[in-house]
Amino acid sequence: MKAAELGWVVLVVLLGLVAGVKADIYIVTVEGEPIISYKGGENGFEATAVESDEKLDTTSELVTSYASHLEKKHDMLLGMLFEHGSYKKLYSYKHLINGFSVHLSPEQAETLRRAPGVKSVEKDWKVRRLTTHTPQFLGLPTGVWPTGGGCERAGEDIVIGFVDSGIYPRHPSFAALHTDPYRPVSKYRGKCEIDPDTKREFCNGKIIGAQHFAEAAKAAGAFNPAIDFASPMDGDGHGSHTAAIAAGNNGIPVRVNGHEFGKASGMAPRARIAVYKALYRLFGGFVADVVAAIDQAVHDGVDILSLSVGPNSPPTTTKTTFLNPFDATLLAAVKAGVFVAQAAGNGGPFPKTLVSYSPWITSVAAAIDDRRYKNHLTLGNGKVLAGLGLSPSTHPNQTYTMVAANDVLLDSSVSKYSPSDCQRPEVLNKKLVEGNILLCGYSFNFVVGTASIKKVSETAKSLGAVGFVLAVENVSPGTKFDPVPVGIPGILVTDVSKTMDLIDYYNVSTPRDWTGRVKSFKAIGSIGDGLMPILHKSAPEVALFSARGPNIKDFNFQDADLLKPDILAPGSLIWAAWSPNGTDEPNFVGEGFALISGTSMAAPHIAGIAALLKQKHPRWSPAAIKSALMTTTTKLDRGGRPLQAQQYSETEAMKLVTATPFDYGSGHVDPRAALDPGLIFDAGYQDYLGFLCATPGINIHEIKKYTNSPCNTTMGRPSNFNTPSITISHLVGSQTVTRTVTNVAKEETYVITARMHPSIAIETRPSAMTLRPGASRKFSVTLTARSVTGSYSFGSITMKGSRGHKVVIPVVAMVHWR
Repeated sequence: MKAAELGWVVLVVLLGLVAGVKADIYIVTVEGEPIISYKGGENGFEATAVESDEKLDTTSELVTSYASHLEKKHDMLLGMLFEHGSYKKLYSYKHLINGFSVHLSPEQAETLRRAPGVKSVEKDWKVRRLTTHTPQFLGLPTGVWPTGGGCERAGEDIVIGFVDSGIYPRHPSFAALHTDPYRPVSKYRGKCEIDPDTKREFCNGKIIGAQHFAEAAKAAGAFNPAIDFASPMDGDGHGSHTAAIAAGNNGIPVRVNGHEFGKASGMAPRARIAVYKALYRLFGGFVADVVAAIDQAVHDGVDILSLSVGPNSPPTTTKTTFLNPFDATLLAAVKAGVFVAQAAGNGGPFPKTLVSYSPWITSVAAAIDDRRYKNHLTLGNGKVLAGLGLSPSTHPNQTYTMVAANDVLLDSSVSKYSPSDCQRPEVLNKKLVEGNILLCGYSFNFVVGTASIKKVSETAKSLGAVGFVLAVENVSPGTKFDPVPVGIPGILVTDVSKTMDLIDYYNVSTPRDWTGRVKSFKAIGSIGDGLMPILHKSAPEVALFSARGPNIKDFNFQDADLLKPDILAPGSLIWAAWSPNGTDEPNFVGEGFALISGTSMAAPHIAGIAALLKQKHPRWSPAAIKSALMTTTTKLDRGGRPLQAQQYSETEAMKLVTATPFDYGSGHVDPRAALDPGLIFDAGYQDYLGFLCATPGINIHEIKKYTNSPCNTTMGRPSNFNTPSITISHLVGSQTVTRTVTNVAKEETYVITARMHPSIAIETRPSAMTLRPGASRKFSVTLTARSVTGSYSFGSITMKGSRGHKVVIPVVAMVHWR
């Protein structure tokens, strides 16, 4: 760069500082290979690249010296372009991508974009969280754990990395058991931060690594150390919850408000937990911090990555869903042999709401399992109103007077405090409430989180009420209500028509004077026992909030030839560990456990089950583990009926419809079957690269920019990518796709059959094949359009083995005339 040009750059920087130009965070990639793919060529530095699915030895002199070389080059580039102090480098990315994140002005970013050797400059964007009984529901204690030595050894020495909101290390779900101490895991090289408040380490053998990443959050002015904790401490609750679902200790009593709701366990209770905190309670997180956390996790040697995080919005410059810095980093993680489970997103039940797109990621949808909690309110006129409430009952065979919050105000001046919310006991008359059932109104404050059912319970208890009723008078269509554990009898009446029945009965039974003041309270009622769950045979069902396909290949929402989500796992009303500091759920503030829902809860189920597969099959690639999970799923509920999905009706009430692969991917996870799949559809880095190169509309220069690899593929079409599903978004005439299966069991003969919606003819070749142990065979599937329906058609291919294995993959296609 010429001296005059450099002078111009400095002038821009100084003018920017004088004018107070707003700075932003940018993620920059530069020319040159990262450690994982460097094949040599730079003077003095030998190759560090690994083969696909191979672990990186980050302690070797070759790797550390090349890493130092890359970081120096990043610093030199910035130092040449900008005045010292006019920017702040936040991270150097060296292992999975070659680049850095930096805090600077938009003008400086433009200068950087034009600088020689710079491949991309992306403005950072925010990410968000994708927010006990399930081990039994999934058959782990009897069907899976015994194969790994019982729950005492399930997941032994497998390290699961959690990029989340941190962890509460003193929770019993994460305790190191002195009776069965953990041995060191030599392959893991992560570090443990010290708690700045207690001066104690976060690690204990069960928790094997704990670090936090907040440089981007600090640079953006979003980080508040008083509430966000400048340590791996979980100030939210979400991170502790996800870690416990995947790898929490077995048999931990779930006690809330003096009641035990059962025993909690992770999917792989003996797996180790490595914490990479990059999410925070108020603002979520920044991609620059998340990428740094992923880069570090892979460097440290995790086996599995659990990501309950997704972008708030598409990146501004990358139009291809598969090639944003987030997914590109995860591609390198998978190349390093790390299995990645990511929450599919919570934008359901609407189509194209996924936030997890790429074939190298296992995208997890959320199911409702078989446990439901219900309660009821019995009125003095004999009517029984259904509702929700994890609470004890009022005294059996006894009724109590009901008093409405608005009728027991201390004086009219307190009405400005929304007294019907029952959030402030000081505005209500204790003498009128004591010994009675307090009636409260569910307002918008509960929706936005400024009011909570927990606080209603505390208000009622402090006033001496025997219980409370929280009644929903009007509601936005599709509002989701979850049961909340409370220490006194309490119920949430969610059906507006039932609330009207309650209001009518209360008004008829409550005489008033001419001013409207109550003369005497005559309405009576009793609250049932809501502590015991009801087990439903209709489970599993796809949760209303779970994001739906079809998958998209770009942010113009064009359909991709790749099925997403990949798999369905429990994600609704999941009991797991909670941080007492956690404020993510106002109803569980200060509690040790929480009952919450989201694809955030589904992803760690798959991460934990993947750890069990990795323990049994340590040499399997991430794609092999993903294949075993996908091809052995169930598409039937406990009653033997096809899976159902929650959906909106025309009146926007909730209804059930027959689910499709766009709801559940390949189906609901079956851990027992996944341990012994018979056949797998394997894939490696070159296959992922082939998929990108074969996808129409992706610029090959953009692919090289993010992967450092040219397009030399012979894949032809993206639908030929060797994944355990087939998707053709634009079927014209006839199209043939190929798949390769590998036998991971004894010699077996498989008969191949196919079924498809009548609008499409389907044929497989060959119709049968015999495979020896370790052998691979190709087969082809030809789809031929018969009629245009204007919508996707669904089918499946079944490979039935002579030794009892059964491999099923979904087929999805839409017919077009041309």
